[in-house]
Amino acid sequence: MSGFSKAIGKVEVALKWDPSPTGQSPTDLDIIAGTYTADDPYGAAAYLVHFDSRSPDGTIFLNRDSQDGKGFGWDEVMTLELDRLDARYTRVVVGAVIQQRSAHRTFVNVLNPEVRVREGYNVLAEDDFGSVLGATAAAVAEFVRDGSGSWSFRPGLHGFEDDTEVFTHAMGGLGRP
Repeated sequence: MSGFSKAIGKVEVALKWDPSPTGQSPTDLDIIAGTYTADDPYGAAAYLVHFDSRSPDGTIFLNRDSQDGKGFGWDEVMTLELDRLDARYTRVVVGAVIQQRSAHRTFVNVLNPEVRVREGYNVLAEDDFGSVLGATAAAVAEFVRDGSGSWSFRPGLHGFEDDTEVFTHAMGGLGRP
């Protein structure tokens, strides 16, 4: 048996949740991706991709955006073409944020939240946010490029319990070794 393994190329991160009960304000989760360079892999993101933006080179983009969880199947879907991402980017962190516009919510207040990370038909990770119920946001996926240029996936959720706007500045440091 050889030690050869195929590196990750193109992945999809998806969120779904059930709509808020009648009479309550809508629940809105958003996917955010941050890219980090070798010079500052756990610092400030070189750029962020979210509901009203995409990566400058088109390698990271939001396919589906929901503001209330009333989609069919997966409500928010982001595609990351890691194999096309410029070599200066060595780390990508993807997060889930609960919008705090109409009411303060943590994951315990979101009905049936789920996240899935997959490459093609291969599911790399699935989670129900049960380990971060008190968080307003969470890092849900981390992708790291090694010295040969191959990408790998590091599973695990890292909750964030502060203001969600601060999350975009702090998410690169979440899960720091």
